[in-house]
Amino acid sequence: MPEDSSDIGLIGLAVMGQNLALNIADHGFKVSVYNRTISKMVEFVAANPDTPGGLVGQETLEEFVNSLKGPRKIIIMVQAGGPTDAVIDGLIPLLEEGDIIIDGGNSKWTDTIRREKHLKEKNIRFVGSGVSGGEEGARFGPSLMLGGDPESWKLLQPIWQAIAAKVDAETGKPLEGAEPGKPVEGGLPCSAYIGPDGAGHYVKMVHNGIEYGDMQEICEAYLLMKSLLGMEASEIGQVFARWNEGRLDSFLIEITADILQQNDPVTGKAFVDIVLDTAGQKGTGKWTSVSALDMGVPAPTIAEAVFARCVSAVKEERLFASEILKGPDSDFDGDKEVFIEAIHDALYCSKICSYAQGFQLMREAQNEYNWILNFGEIAQIWRGGCIIRARFLQKITEAYELDSNLANLLLDPYFNEEIQSSQLNWRKVVAKAAEQGIPTPTFSSALAYYDSYRLARLPANLLQSQRDYFGTHTYERVDQPGGHFYHLDWPKDPRPQYDV
Repeated sequence: MPEDSSDIGLIGLAVMGQNLALNIADHGFKVSVYNRTISKMVEFVAANPDTPGGLVGQETLEEFVNSLKGPRKIIIMVQAGGPTDAVIDGLIPLLEEGDIIIDGGNSKWTDTIRREKHLKEKNIRFVGSGVSGGEEGARFGPSLMLGGDPESWKLLQPIWQAIAAKVDAETGKPLEGAEPGKPVEGGLPCSAYIGPDGAGHYVKMVHNGIEYGDMQEICEAYLLMKSLLGMEASEIGQVFARWNEGRLDSFLIEITADILQQNDPVTGKAFVDIVLDTAGQKGTGKWTSVSALDMGVPAPTIAEAVFARCVSAVKEERLFASEILKGPDSDFDGDKEVFIEAIHDALYCSKICSYAQGFQLMREAQNEYNWILNFGEIAQIWRGGCIIRARFLQKITEAYELDSNLANLLLDPYFNEEIQSSQLNWRKVVAKAAEQGIPTPTFSSALAYYDSYRLARLPANLLQSQRDYFGTHTYERVDQPGGHFYHLDWPKDPRPQYDV
C-alpha cells in the first residue's frame, strides 16, 4: 500500500458529507472522497485545496478503496435505507478482512443490527455512528455516538475524538471558536463508544425523539405568549433570550430567540409570521415512539410532539375546520409578567419529563438488545455539538454519577426539587391553556406523565376488571401478591365477546 495512502475515506458528498470530510481534514487526517456523481466530487476537492490533512478525490469505487490505509476505514454519508445498502453491497467485493464500514447517517437501529451481522459473516467490521449537530456540527464539531465492535472504536477513536465538539471539563459548557483549519483544542470530546451493533444509532434516534419534544415545547410556549398574551414575535424573542441566560440555557432556546427577532427581508414583517405553519419529519421521532410502544415504555410527550407535526401537516383540513369548529374566546386578564414566568416553569418541567422518558426508553432498550449503556456519559456527549445541547444535561450526568441505576430522572434529588418548586406554575399554564382553547399537547402530556408516575394507585384496577369481564383475560389481586392470576365467574352476557 502506498505511503501516501489516506487515513480514512468518505462516500457521499451532500452537505453533511462535505462538512464532515472538511472537519476530518482540518484535524490533519488525509481523507479520500468519492461521490456517485463525479463532477460533484471534483468541484468539492477543487474548492478546498489547502486543508491540513488533505482531500483526495477518487473517480471509481475501486480506486477509492485502494487509496486507503489498512485496515480501511470508510464512512458512508448517503440516504438511509436502500441507498446505504447499495453502497455497502458495492464495497463488499473490494474490502479485506478487518476493514471497517461506518454508517454515519440516520439509519434505523434494526437495519444497523442486520448489517453488522451480515458483514461480520464476511469478516468485515460494521459501525453505526450517530452524528448530531446538523451541517454546522458536522463541519466544526458534532456529537458522535458510535455503536459496533469495541475493537473498531479503538481504531476510530483518535479521529472521532479529534473531530467531535468539545466541552469544558469542569462546567460542561461547549468550547466555542472552531473555524476552518483551526479546530478547538482541549476540553472533553463529545464522542463515546455507546455499545454493540445498533446501540449508537438507537441512542441517536432517542436523541432525535427528545429533540422533537424540546422543539414542540418551545413552540407551545411561543403560542401561549402570542395567542393568549398578544405579544409580537420580537418581544417573545426577547423573552427567550432572557430565558437562555438561566435554567433553560440551550442551543434551541438560543436560536429561537434569534428567529423570533428576525425580520423577513422581502416584506419587512417578522420572519416567523410569513412562514407556513406546517412541519415535516424524517422518521426518527416516529421510530422513537414506535419503539416505546413496542417495549411498553411510557413516552407520551415525545409521541405528542410527533403527532403535533402530523396535525400541522393537514393544513387544508385545519383551514376548513377553523370555519366550523369553535372554541372559547381567548381572554387574559392576569399579570402578564407573572404568567410569562409560569410559562417558563411549564416549559422547564415538561422538558425534564421529556428527557426522563427518553432515558427510561434507553434503559429498557439495553435489556431488550443486551446492551450496557452509560447514561451519564450519553448525557455528557450531548452537552456539545448536538441539537439538544443544554445546560441541564450536566445535571443529568451528575444524576447518573450519583446513582448509575437510577430508574427515572424524576427520582433524582435535583430534578425532584426542580419539579416541586415549579409544578404549581406548570399546572396553572396547562389549566389556562385548556380553559382558553390553546393546544399544549406536550405540556399537558408531560404533566399527565408526571402525575401518573407519582401515583401509587392508578385506575388500571378497573381496566383489569373490564378485560376479565368481556374477555376472560384474568386479573391479579392486591391481597395475593406473587404473579397469581384469577378469573371471576361474571354474570352471563349474551353479547359476543371481543379482545381489546
